[in-house]
Parts: sequence; structure tokens; C-alpha cells
Amino acid sequence: MRKSEVIAAESVACLNKALCHLKDIWEEIGIPEEQRLERTNVVKNHVKSLLDMMIAEEESLRSRLMTSIETCRKEMSKLCLELQLPMFQEDRRDTILKQEKDLRTHVEAMLREKNQRIQTLKALTEQDQDLCDILCSQPFALSSSSVPSLEELGKFRQHIAHLADEKELRHEEFVKLKKKIILCMDDLDQLPETSFEKDVVCEDEESFCLSKENIDSLKVLLHQLESRKAENERVCGSYRETIQNLWERLQTSQEERDAISEHMTRSKRRNMEALQAEVERLEELKLKNIQNVTGAIRNEIAVFWDKCFCSSDQRQAFVPYYDDDFSEELLSLHDAEIVRLKQHYEDHKELFEGVHQWEENWRLFIELEQKAKDPSRFTNRGGHLLKEEKQRADLVKSLPKLEKKLKAEIEQWEQEQNREFLVNGQKFMEFVADQWESYRLEKEREKQERQQKKSKQTEEDMVYGTVVRTPTKRRFLGNTTPCKARKQGNAVKTPARGKPPHQGTIERNKENICHLTVGVGGAMMVPASPQRNFSINSVASTYTEFQRDLSKSSKSKHVPEILNSTIIQL
Repeated sequence: MRKSEVIAAESVACLNKALCHLKDIWEEIGIPEEQRLERTNVVKNHVKSLLDMMIAEEESLRSRLMTSIETCRKEMSKLCLELQLPMFQEDRRDTILKQEKDLRTHVEAMLREKNQRIQTLKALTEQDQDLCDILCSQPFALSSSSVPSLEELGKFRQHIAHLADEKELRHEEFVKLKKKIILCMDDLDQLPETSFEKDVVCEDEESFCLSKENIDSLKVLLHQLESRKAENERVCGSYRETIQNLWERLQTSQEERDAISEHMTRSKRRNMEALQAEVERLEELKLKNIQNVTGAIRNEIAVFWDKCFCSSDQRQAFVPYYDDDFSEELLSLHDAEIVRLKQHYEDHKELFEGVHQWEENWRLFIELEQKAKDPSRFTNRGGHLLKEEKQRADLVKSLPKLEKKLKAEIEQWEQEQNREFLVNGQKFMEFVADQWESYRLEKEREKQERQQKKSKQTEEDMVYGTVVRTPTKRRFLGNTTPCKARKQGNAVKTPARGKPPHQGTIERNKENICHLTVGVGGAMMVPASPQRNFSINSVASTYTEFQRDLSKSSKSKHVPEILNSTIIQL
């Protein structure tokens, strides 16, 4: 049994006890039955009224709770729709009081969530509006009259973060563009003219609208200024080149050149005006000195003819070069021709430089070949012989490689230009082939001459014997002492000073000395021998041949018989 039920039973017992007590009192007093009945009705009505009042109050409480429950249910349905949340599932088995409490608590939480979302939306909307004003973009499409969902608030935050990043990027780009624009205007000596240019240059950076259109307009403005600056630089560069050429042609003094030196590096408006004035001044002087200027241009044309390997026909094709009737028209023709030649050289500079390199290497190769024919180079100290031989070997390797490279470049050029690449009026590779053929024929001719000389010398040695002279220093290798002859067979002795040999002795030794012949100046002649043929005509023409012949001589079993050139006739 519940305590409330026990208390209710006790209340009934107390009421009964009180009525019994009242009855005893009425008995003791002697109150008549009618009055007792009346008094009992009063007690009953009083208790009933009190209980009715209490019951009414409790009924009112139950009614309020039910009303609150209905109100909370309606509010909750509305909030769930606004907050886009699922409906709250209440437990119908709970008491009225608990249902009301649970519903009321959940509604209060949902109201707090609603207010928080509304405040967040308000703050994000303000940030979005500020960024949109700076970037000149459209606000985020989210109604402020409805409660945003958590997903919508997340997208809103991402949108604002993107706008903030975009603002930073555009601001950095704006600052860079502004600096470049100011520098270009300074180089052009130009002040802001339009309202847009004034906003860019003069207004505060934070107040400038960073819209995409404005950034694009800044880029267009910068491009225009840079184009104008580039055009000024091009014009000034053209003026400077013209001035330099005219200075050289007119032989202008250094003092006059220094007068405008400050304008020869920068390209501002005042610099361009000064350069233009100088060009006009020099052009007037040029007209006054047409003959000298034309001569200077002709010298320059001749230099580029050589650089471009122009043939005599190509040179003679420019008839004004040979005209001595100097006039402004003739000067203009020369100016146009030197411009054409310079452009032609620049267009094919790599090819011309390659041809020049080949010619230089070929010239050096021929020089080394000529040096290789000089016998005196073997007496040269300091290692020059080895250096020249190494250099010649390098050229023999590098020349074909360079020719192959030039051939490929020329073929490509001819395909692109649809015309032949001529050097001195001849195809370059034909010219190269002619040079190699001439070199081969020259080598063949020299070889035949050496063979003829060697054959002739051999015949003379077989008839007259080999003349052995006192060897010079480093001429031959070996350990034979020039003033001493190694004994071989019946050695010939030097007779006493001033006494001629006896006639009988000569007759008896005739068989032993019949192979000896007295040479010019008392030099002793010995029979010709392949191992001892050291005639100057048989000296090797190259260092390689010299090494080979020297090696053969050192390996020979025969020892050179060199007699003293002061020996007396036998």
C-alpha cells in the first residue's frame, strides 16, 4: 500500500474520531437531536467543501499539464520542421507529469538551437556582405527569414572562407599590378589620367574594389603601359643603333658622344626626344658628308659580304656599290643593302659561324701539314713537335664531325627555305669535298716526289757510294763517336801527318780499298746500304714517319760506319 493511501485511511479515521468526539460532547451537553443533525451537516458540508476545493485544485493542475503537453507537442512539431530535425518520440506510457516535463525540456533545447543558428546566420551574413562589397560578388543564397540547417551553415562557412582566400589573392595581385603600373608610368613620364587610373594609383589599397573586372582592367592597363614602354624601348634602341652607326660613319668625336651619354641607357620620354633630336642632327650631317658616309657603309658592306661568303657575282649584283655619283638616293640604297645583309647574317648566323669555324680549322690543319714537311722541326726543343702533332690529330678527328653537323644543318635550312645554301657561290659541301680532294692530290704528288728522289738517291748511292758527313747534334741516334770508326775487316789506318802513302802499299791494298772512294773535301765514301741511308732527302715528312724510321734504324743489326771527314786520301 502506498503511503498516500495509508495517510488517506488515517484521515478517514481522524474524521470518524472527531465526529465521535463531537457526538460525546453533544451527549454530555445535552444538545437535542435536531441540533445534533444540524451541527453534523455543518461538519459534513465543511469537510466536503474543503475536499471539493482540493479536488478542484488538483483537477486544474491536471488540466494545465495536459494543456502544456499539447502546447509542447505543437511547438516541437514546428521546431522540428524549422530545424529540419526528426520528430521527438515520446513514451505514452509515462505519467502526465513526466510527459510534460520531457516535452517541455526538449522544446526548450530546440528553442536554444534555433536561436543559436539564427545568431550564427546573422554573423555569417554580415561577413559575407563585407566580402561581397570588396569583391563585388553576389551574396550567398540563403534566406535570413528561415532557420538554416546545419548543412547550410557549413556551406555558408565554406563560402565565406573561399571569399576570404580570394580576397587575399586578389589583394596580393592588386598590389603587384599597382607597383608595376606605377613603375611603368614613371618610366613613361606619365601621370594618371582616367578616374580608374587615379583610383589605382592615388586611392588607399583597402578601399579599392577587388572585383574580377577591376583586376582584369588592371591587367589590361599594365599590358598597355608595358607595350608602350616596349615600343619606346624599341624606338630608343633603333635611335641608339642609328646614332652609333652615324657616329662611326661621321667619325664623331668622343666629346660630342659624351654629350648625350645619359640618354643612351634609359628609354623615358625625355630620353627618346633627346635621341630623336640627335638622330635628326646626325642625318643632316650625313647629307652634308654623303661621300664619306657612303664609303663607310661600303666598307661595312664588304665586311658582311665576307661574313656571308657572298660570291663575286652576288657582290657585283649590287650595282650601286660601284657607282661614284654620290647622292642621297645612292646613300639610301646602301643603307637598305647593309640592313638586308645584317638581317641575312642574323637569320643564318649559326650556319655562317659554323662555316667560319670549319675554314679556320682547315687553315690551321694545312699550316700544321706544311710544318710537318720542315725537317728542321726535329731540332726544336720545348715539346712543340708533340703539341703540333697532337693538335693535328685532333683536327683530323674534329673536321669530319663539324662537316657532318654543318651538312645536317644546311640540309634542314634548304628544306625550310626551299633554296640552296651557297658559300662564295658554291655549295658548301662541294667546296669541302674540293678542299679534301686537293689535299689528297697534293699528298699524292708529294709522295711521288719523295719516291722519285729516293729512287734517284739510291741509284746515285749505288754508283758513287753514300756520302757520310760529320753528323750534327741530335741528327742520328747511336753510340758511335763521330771522330772514331769502328774496325771492320781490314781497317784503314790514318798515315803519318804530311806523308803520302807509298805507291806499293796502295797497289797491295787495292783489293781491300777498292770499295772506298774519296769524297769532296776529303770525306770518305762508303757503299750505299739501306740501313745507312741517312740522306737529307730521305728524312720522314711527318713525325710519325720519323718515329717509324728511327725505330727501324735502332733495331738494325748493322752498325753505321761513319769515318772521320779529315781522313787523308789513300
